[in-house]
Amino acid sequence: MISFNYETDFKLTNEVDISKWISDSIITENYKEGEINFVFCNDDYLHKLNVEFLDHDTFTDIISFDYTVGKQLHGDIFISVDRVKENAEKFEVDFDVEIQRVIIHGILHYCGYKDKDEADQKEMRQKENFYLKCLN
Repeated sequence: MISFNYETDFKLTNEVDISKWISDSIITENYKEGEINFVFCNDDYLHKLNVEFLDHDTFTDIISFDYTVGKQLHGDIFISVDRVKENAEKFEVDFDVEIQRVIIHGILHYCGYKDKDEADQKEMRQKENFYLKCLN
């Protein structure tokens, strides 16, 4: 089950479509959908989590806590709407596309994709682009 929670004024306007897209993406990756919670928040909220749980004193667009069991995905994905807005402007993309990219990025991490080195980042970006095309 996918749920969307809001700790800021932002709200997805198309939760049903996004939820189906996430579910379809999980199936395409040969995983099963468990409990996945998205929490949309602001920079301060996510920064506090970053410091408290990861000991990183930096702003970020996403933090995911992965509780996957075998092939069934479970976890909490926190997304800073402030950071996504700034990144959309920086990369000159539509905000909706950037928020969708960050959403699927979190799911792809649960599916085992990494982004620590250049090769992994390239593979992650290709997967993100593939799934973005499936939605849009």
